[in-house]
Amino acid sequence: MVGDKTTEVKGKKKKGPIREWFDSVLFAVVAATLIRWLFFEAYTIPTGSMERSLLVNDFLFVSKLHYGSRVPMTPLQLPLTHQKIWFTDAASYSDAIQLPYYRLPGFTSIKNSDVVVFNYPGDPFRTPYDPFAKDGHAAHPVDLRTNYIKRCIGIGGDKLEIKDGQVYLNDKPMENPPGRQMYYNVESTTQVNQKLFDKYYITKKSENMANGKHYYIINATDEAIANIKTLDFISNVSLELIPKDDSLTPYRTFPYSYDMLPWNRDNFGPLVVPEEGMTVELNAKNTVLYRGIITTFDHNENAEYKDGKLYVDGKQITSYTFKQNYYFMMGDNRYESDDSRFWGFVPEDHVVGKAAFIWMSIDSEGTFLSKIRWNRLFSSIE
Repeated sequence: MVGDKTTEVKGKKKKGPIREWFDSVLFAVVAATLIRWLFFEAYTIPTGSMERSLLVNDFLFVSKLHYGSRVPMTPLQLPLTHQKIWFTDAASYSDAIQLPYYRLPGFTSIKNSDVVVFNYPGDPFRTPYDPFAKDGHAAHPVDLRTNYIKRCIGIGGDKLEIKDGQVYLNDKPMENPPGRQMYYNVESTTQVNQKLFDKYYITKKSENMANGKHYYIINATDEAIANIKTLDFISNVSLELIPKDDSLTPYRTFPYSYDMLPWNRDNFGPLVVPEEGMTVELNAKNTVLYRGIITTFDHNENAEYKDGKLYVDGKQITSYTFKQNYYFMMGDNRYESDDSRFWGFVPEDHVVGKAAFIWMSIDSEGTFLSKIRWNRLFSSIE
């Protein structure tokens, strides 16, 4: 028997270097895919829509555990890709098989002020000529739509309104995040040195001079505005606001019905964010507000909006009960963010996860060691 075992061991073929390399790579890909799906996924901030809370080239981890990991709806996809094969324009997936939405249990739910990563839904009624009206519902399957990161301003059931740039939640002013930026008009008796703007992380948008005074439009946080107001040569500071009922701005806002709802980026609403199980009467206003949800996002197979009315399975409906929760998202850089003010609500099945912490941050204008924003490394996201 001993001799037989020895012969058996000697008879096994040793793996060649190519096979060992392949097995190692396969294990690494499978492990990384599972971690990316179940636990954490790495993201990079590509635009300034969340400044100064999140900066361009902040590298962060997004937790899938907080709200529950979403089971992939498009299973035929190359591992560790999103939309395209690396360095090409070729699609990295096939939508021949689409699985129903399902999310594993999480240990919390989305709350107001959470910073959330989600798949951009878009709005089927947004004009196709709008430069931002792309990569939405028609471009890719739900779980492969473009990733956005914004702050949750309203959850299902919330009454939301923006008055002169201030968000009101259930008729009370919402606490503004410290990194929130707004546009301001600044009047100065002398020209302001650029170093002063840099000191307070203020972005100068324009500069003019008239009657011996200098006039600026700047993008700044509340803290920065409080600092420059103390300077003796700053004679006036005021918010750059679009007046209420002024819908002539080029920044067209959701739900694109300006005769009925003349809203703009600074004066918006009121509206109620849809909640699973909530029933609404489909009057003229609600029909316009919720038509995109009913026709596109709430999993109705045969729904359409026609002549100001909503139809499901060919029959006009006068009330509607929502099938999932929805959220209202806004960027902290309030005047430089394409968000729910412009394309509406985020469906729950579009939610990817909660932004957890920054593990690396790179200043593209820095040099050598100053290229890394050391103070941001491993910092939590508020």
